[in-house]
Amino acid sequence: MAEMVPTRGLLYDPARAGPLDALVAPPYDVVSETERSALAAKSPYNIVRIDLPQGDPEEKYGNAARELRRWVDEGVLRRDAAPALYRYHQVFSISGQEHSRKGFIGRVRLRRFEEGVVLPHERTLSGPRLDRLALARACRTHLSQVFGLYSDPKGTVDAEFATLDSSAPALEARLGDGVVHRLWRLTDARAHARVAAAMADRKVYIADGHHRYETMLALRDELRPLARSQRSSIEFGSMFLTRMDDPGLVILPTHRVVHGLEGFELSPFLERLRSRFEVEELPASRAEGLRAPPRNTPGSYLLASRGRYFSVSLRPGEDASVPGPAPLRRLDVPILHAFILEEILGIDRSAQERQTNLRYVKDFRGALEESRRPGVQAAFLLNPTRIEQLKAVADALEVMPQKSTFFFPKLASGLLLDPIDPLEDA
Repeated sequence: MAEMVPTRGLLYDPARAGPLDALVAPPYDVVSETERSALAAKSPYNIVRIDLPQGDPEEKYGNAARELRRWVDEGVLRRDAAPALYRYHQVFSISGQEHSRKGFIGRVRLRRFEEGVVLPHERTLSGPRLDRLALARACRTHLSQVFGLYSDPKGTVDAEFATLDSSAPALEARLGDGVVHRLWRLTDARAHARVAAAMADRKVYIADGHHRYETMLALRDELRPLARSQRSSIEFGSMFLTRMDDPGLVILPTHRVVHGLEGFELSPFLERLRSRFEVEELPASRAEGLRAPPRNTPGSYLLASRGRYFSVSLRPGEDASVPGPAPLRRLDVPILHAFILEEILGIDRSAQERQTNLRYVKDFRGALEESRRPGVQAAFLLNPTRIEQLKAVADALEVMPQKSTFFFPKLASGLLLDPIDPLEDA
């Protein structure tokens, strides 16, 4: 199944680059223009200067590659001499409770999804793929990791990192959201072999970074004519892997806000909704006190519209009409998209991808506030997708709509870079 190997990471040298807090950043796809400016102002070596290059579309990717080479030449970024698997902890708080998500970074042999070794769970968009491919083609470096999951109830792989977990990290950074990122190096070749053996009979499920993984595949295919062996570094992608059983693994929902629909009227909409769903109006005080929608059955939501709130639950038996195979029919997001966004509101899949009449909000309170704004027709607040549901969909070689899961926190970009060289074996 999954082929895992160590790598010689390209990491910041704090002695030359300065404190790591000022150098790393959230992933490119969650950084706004304002946030990018603030991050770039922290340091002339902040990773957003490469990961989110600015300028003319014909020049910005080349500019990023030249900047990356300059940092390497100046010793701002240094490549480790010894191959390692990199232990990675993220310490964070949700609702006042501290969590620690643990995993490791290494190289995984790239496999097409249809091979059944590395599996997606969400649809992707063409725009981000093209952008990431142009940047990777210019820089020939993985600037961040794809976030993957694997099943390991006994913690066989984690056991190899137990000694590191109780020691001081080699690198530590804190981002503005309060998440602490810690990194260690496991350089023992025998431990590498045991990790590889333990991973060899496991599948990898992409949690976050579908676009980046597809970019890795595309770049691999482009560079294959230049490679000298089947173990060339182009055949491997940089991934962070954590086990599905990790107690620090947290999945949050992404809520849907519908806006700009012409002719929307709440009462006729509710009547159409009742053809498939149980709909109960809630007192505003009760709705405002919720942190998540009541989970009665698959297809349960909190609907907020113009100061009114409703509990919405799919009627028994209606899940049989949800398009697609069985694993999708009992998931909140596909039910919402098929029956409400598409069938009733007419927001088809193409409009969803363009975010026409639809935007995605991660914060529960923020979605409630959005529902009261002019031009907004409704907000649908969801429960999180469960890890066993993600696994069932991926194992069936199916995908959910985009933004069906939000794994919190995001990985840090710039914590570890991984060069791509057709002439270098992994």
